[in-house]
Formats: sequence, C-alpha cells, structure tokens
Amino acid sequence: MCADELLAHIPATVSAADITPAFRHVFGYIPCAPRAAFNADRLLNRHVLLPRVVRRISRRFDFFHIVDHSYAHLVNVVPTGRAGVYCHDLDAFRSILEPNREPRPWWFRRLAARTLGGLKCAAVVFHNSAGVSRQLVDAGIINANRLVHAPLGVSAEFAPLTSTPVELPFTLPVPFLLHVGSNIPRKRLDVLLRVFAEFRRRGGRHHLVQVGGPWPTHLVEHITALGVSEWVTQVRGLARLQLAELYRRAATVLVTSEAEGFGLPVIEALACGTPVVASDLPTLREAGGTIVNYCTVADTDAWLRGLGLAIREPRDGVTYEKRVAQAARFSWREHARIIAATYQRLADGGR
Repeated sequence: MCADELLAHIPATVSAADITPAFRHVFGYIPCAPRAAFNADRLLNRHVLLPRVVRRISRRFDFFHIVDHSYAHLVNVVPTGRAGVYCHDLDAFRSILEPNREPRPWWFRRLAARTLGGLKCAAVVFHNSAGVSRQLVDAGIINANRLVHAPLGVSAEFAPLTSTPVELPFTLPVPFLLHVGSNIPRKRLDVLLRVFAEFRRRGGRHHLVQVGGPWPTHLVEHITALGVSEWVTQVRGLARLQLAELYRRAATVLVTSEAEGFGLPVIEALACGTPVVASDLPTLREAGGTIVNYCTVADTDAWLRGLGLAIREPRDGVTYEKRVAQAARFSWREHARIIAATYQRLADGGR
C-alpha cells in the first residue's frame, strides 16, 4: 500500500519506478509441509533473489527508496549514500535489541542483524511517528540528523460516504464492534476478547468483527472459554473498499494494542466518521488527536467505560465532523512530497 500510494502521489518533478520482481516458488510445491515451504520461499526471495535484482539495476537510478524496514538489507547492494528506508516500527529487530523479550534461533538473529546493518547505513531513514523516531535514536541505530518524519496517509477509499454500494463477501452481523489488525502478540487480541466478553455479560448486544489473520489456537480456546463464539466473526482478504465499508458500518472501532509504530486503523476509521476507542499510547494519540477515547492498556473497566462513551456518541454533527477533520491531517500527497523533497536535498548535496 505504501509503495502504491507513494507512486500515485509522487511529484511530477521525480521519475519513479516500482521494482517488484515476481515472487518465485521454489520450495512451495513441497506438499508435506506447506507452511514451512512458504516461509522458506519468503526467505529465499527476500534475502537472495531480490538483492540480486536490485544489484543488477543499481546504476540505473539516482536513489532507491525501500518502503519497509524489513527489507533494509537492500541498502547493502546499492552504491553508498543512494538508499533511504521507511521504518514503520522496530519489531523486525526486537530479537537483536531485546533478546530476552523475543528469543529467536541463531539464523533468524543473523538475518535480523544483516537487515539492521542495512538500516544503519541508509542515507536517510523516514519514520511515521515521534515514538519510532525516539526508539531509533535511543537504541543507537541512527542519528537524529538522518531521520525524516513522513506520516502515512489515508487512502481515498476511506471516506464517510460512498455513492456506489459496496458488496461484502459475508453476512454482516449488526450492530457490531470492529477490530482491524494482525494476530501478533502486541495487538493484544486477548484484551479485545476479554473486553468484548465483559461487554456482552453486562448487557451489550453488539457482535465483534475482527479483520486480520486467522485466530491462533490459544485465542480460539480463549473465545470458547469466554463463551462468545456465536458473536465473534473473523474475516480476512478484504479489498480496501470492503474494509472501508466495514469501518462505515461499525458502531465503534477498537484498537487494543500495547505497542504501535503508527495508528493506521485509527485514521482510517476516523476518515469514515466512526468513533474509535484506543490504547493510551503516544503513537495512537499522534494519530487520533483529542477526539479518540483512550484507555489504559489491558484495563478492562477503563475499556468498558470508553466503549460506552463511544457507542453513545452522536454519529453526526460536530463530533462526526471532527473525526473526519482529524483524519484529513494525514495525506499520502504530503507523505510523497516529503519523501521526494528529501531525495532532492540529497541529490543537491544537502542533509
């Protein structure tokens, strides 16, 4: 998405090309272990095949913009000073920076160190929030003078109204609460489910729709133990138009994370005019401003109070307009302008 939006909004003064070689399946045809085979293909494509492609064309461009920090090892295959990296968060490097918190096998740490080394050598590192900037500096990864703040934007699909009906691939339970995000631990889906179960126990009539990866086994068991299976729907593989329709129809969007690099679901929901209840994190406050209901991470009572306030909020008038206005502060056009201007300064010999 970041690559698509950057290319769509890059100023006309910059000539940009998308370097996306086809994903090659080498191990993926092994039927006995499809997941392991797919992960092996990911490693092969990311760390062997893609660097070869970039190295071959490294003299054809003035600069290379790497849209995700987990590919920062590509910095090492282009001429020095010619690559910039967009850093969304520090998750990819957690096994190096905090090995006790996230222990990983030696080979994983070696690849992570290689990628982190590329990030450290980047001519410029773009970031999406003050929180990520602070983490990069505090961890000694990059000097502040090589950091550029270029927040993400809201795609055009996420808007309060649409003139064309959007069909969904499933029957939507109504009314419903919505969560959008992966199933990685820091998203705290356990908190989401616990809050929802208590909300239902206290008389709430809403369902829960979660958009993301499939439920891990322990969360399936958690849903069953909480007794909320019949009111929980999990979906994935939605187009952005379909996701935007979910945002518009939701009573409230919940963001229960304990850590985030940026609050993309927050600004997308606000752009659709929908109330948001989010964990009280600095990065989420950057995204949501003063019109989101913030709750202490994992504090069920605080979440129930915030959820009650959000559901009772009016869906029109000044509150609605403020939500849309807050989201409008985040523009892909401005994102692209900042990135293009930064490379222009590098081309002119500036920092």
